Amino acid sequence: MAYDLSKGAPAPQSEAQVFKGYVATVTLHADRAEIKRKLMGKVTGARDAVIPLADVIKVQSKEPTRLVNGYVQLATEEDRGQLRIATAEAQKAIANNSRTVLFTWNQRETYAAYLADVTAGVHTQGGNPFG
Repeated sequence: MAYDLSKGAPAPQSEAQVFKGYVATVTLHADRAEIKRKLMGKVTGARDAVIPLADVIKVQSKEPTRLVNGYVQLATEEDRGQLRIATAEAQKAIANNSRTVLFTWNQRETYAAYLADVTAGVHTQGGNPFG
């Protein structure tokens, strides 16, 4: 069945996708990512966040290993200083960032699916997910 846009009805919205990371859950919509944290996720200073995908200047990621958690960060203008510094302090700042979701080794499939979908979403919104 074809959708008739001439009637003035809004286009159908694609369904949101939900990804469960370590102490945080991301709901990915066509235009934004909503990150909700459990209480333990807020202890480090990170908060719940809504990030418009059009505001993302770079999608930073690190694949989880058996020894180290991985992450996906939706970097915005607020993170521009962190993007230039490659030190242990910068890694700590990424982990404590409200726009970052951590993933354990057991969540590596979820990590890969979220990274692929959010990268495609940023690209669809006109951004360059690779900075």
